[in-house]
Amino acid sequence: MLHWVWVLIVGALIGIIAGWLTRRGGSMNWIANIIAGLVGSAFGEAILGYWGPQLAEMALVPSILGAVILVLLTSWLFGWFKKDPA
Repeated sequence: MLHWVWVLIVGALIGIIAGWLTRRGGSMNWIANIIAGLVGSAFGEAILGYWGPQLAEMALVPSILGAVILVLLTSWLFGWFKKDPA
């Protein structure tokens, strides 16, 4: 049980760092930070592997890079959908 609390906390921190690095963190709430951190971590570790320091069994460097890619991709997609077609 305590492990999952740490996973959520570390996921939130990864999401906050990714939002700060991309300068798009102001539009994200804490649930979006956790989701961006956890999904970005899974994405980053799947692509880049498990290297570097780890916290809560998440490799921090690949996780942050994956979360940055995820935040940039989703902000680009949602910005693209918001454009006025006229």
